[in-house]
Amino acid sequence: MVQVKAIKAFSDNYIWCLTTDNSNQAWVVDPGQAEPVLMYLAQHNLTLGGILITHHHYDHTDGVTALVDAYSGISVYGPANSPFKGVTHPLNDGQSISVLNTNFTILATPGHTLDHICYTNAELAFTGDTLFSAGCGRLFEGTSEQMWHSFNKLRALPASCKVYCTHEYTQANLAFAKAVEPRNPELLAYSKKIDELRSNNQISLPTSIGQELKINPFMRSDLPTMTELVPKEFILLTKNNEPWENFASLRMFKDNF
Repeated sequence: MVQVKAIKAFSDNYIWCLTTDNSNQAWVVDPGQAEPVLMYLAQHNLTLGGILITHHHYDHTDGVTALVDAYSGISVYGPANSPFKGVTHPLNDGQSISVLNTNFTILATPGHTLDHICYTNAELAFTGDTLFSAGCGRLFEGTSEQMWHSFNKLRALPASCKVYCTHEYTQANLAFAKAVEPRNPELLAYSKKIDELRSNNQISLPTSIGQELKINPFMRSDLPTMTELVPKEFILLTKNNEPWENFASLRMFKDNF
């Protein structure tokens, strides 16, 4: 059984480390910095077997070169259409890979960037900067319509699937979510739980698909009531009652929140 541990990087990034009980090999997801990974591996007597990249942004890739230098010959999986040139095993939507005897299906999730992919199975989803707890990534390259289609792929995962995103943004995302749905009891309870975790310097992740469907306004964009409290200046004017249009309005509101 794969175990997932967080390696902290920068001010709010998590590099996810995958290990098993019967091996000293580890894989890491989105190593924006090499030093914390090298330190963690040394402390736990682990050797690096490979790297998974979700997209090209520096805070997800800058540690790759140093890690490949330290562990020559390791595989670097990442999106086939990525501007990042360090990928040795390019991946496309629908492909499958095996990591530590665990299979993952690749989901292309353009929106935050055009090259973004997620690594998923029924139990685990590494969502990079696509899906955050109570939020979603800013649309730097893609469109709201693309991002909503990407979210639909994630919404189809089992409710129990654990979601490992790359940033500790949960409290800020929840503040926005409560502005959108101030009377959502699931959201209010979750926010209280997260406040308690963070007050004790504990991480807020993983979340789950089922949890996000209850509290994440972007995951709930198919509900017609989701934009009732969005200021008029952020409502998409070409409103055709499409969920992605709700998503667009929410994203514009969040960008200015």
